[in-house]
Amino acid sequence: MDSVKADGDDRSGRLLADVGGTHARFAWQAAAGAPLQHAQVMPVADHAGLEDAVWSYLAGLKRPVTEAAMAIATPVLGDVVSMTNHPWSFSQQALRQRFGWSRLLVINDFTALALALPLLGEADLRPVGGAVAAPGAPLALLGPGTGLGVSGLVPDGRGGWLALAGEGGHATWAALTPRELRVREGLSQRYGHVSVERVASGQGLVDVHAILCAADGLTPAGNLQPRDVTAAALVHGQPQALETLNLFAAVLGTVAGDLALTLGARGGVYLGGGILPRLGDWFVLHSPFRERFEAKGRYAGYLRDIPAWVITADPSPALLGASHALDAEPA
Repeated sequence: MDSVKADGDDRSGRLLADVGGTHARFAWQAAAGAPLQHAQVMPVADHAGLEDAVWSYLAGLKRPVTEAAMAIATPVLGDVVSMTNHPWSFSQQALRQRFGWSRLLVINDFTALALALPLLGEADLRPVGGAVAAPGAPLALLGPGTGLGVSGLVPDGRGGWLALAGEGGHATWAALTPRELRVREGLSQRYGHVSVERVASGQGLVDVHAILCAADGLTPAGNLQPRDVTAAALVHGQPQALETLNLFAAVLGTVAGDLALTLGARGGVYLGGGILPRLGDWFVLHSPFRERFEAKGRYAGYLRDIPAWVITADPSPALLGASHALDAEPA
């Protein structure tokens, strides 16, 4: 695509993307360290593939793009990238050549979000209990959306950070209560392996609600979306929907506590993804997240001191993280 020159800049520009299973977020950056501009959110279902979505964004951008950095919700293990929770697949080399970019960097979306954590301010975060973060200690990150992203930042020993690229959302879920065991059995019948993502995600809300309704002799309405389950819980007080939301938050708390213990994340636990900001006061003030986060027996006191925050920043901080990763790559 021929780039259209921007006023005052006819040399370079960066395309940044944060691609999830439901939405693709794009922004433009004039150069390293410059502010993000022209942010746009696109439903991935509206486009046949990533290339099509990029074309659509660039058609309205009218700014130069010579390099790109993309955060995507899947492991990035080679040239071909295939999304876990959406059918998009692409070759990094072919995509770079198609658009004539000098560089293209593709990394996991939660790795990118982890890189952005030190850049977040108080206005970008909503506290969910805990005390004061320990300076220089590891940071934990997880977040439910279409799937469940998990990452973290650990000190690199030179005053900087190393972001983790893992797939912790696909670790096996261990049910803790009789009702959770009932849900786990239902999910096992549907999927075989029951990962944490099968519960703490948008689809998890729908599946768990259906299983709880069936367990209570009810038939849920057909074609429910995650937002329908949360509305049924928080607006209408439907018992199985409210139980679903409580189970979702409890499981997220358990997993967050496990991650904090595993990483020694006394620097704090950050909660990203698209679901939690929409749950607002309920999640922060009334959900069982914090109780289950700290419910680790002899280490309850250790976890009680660790602060947690819901990331509320807009546009997605993963865009900044992708830009930071591009800065660190050799030109």
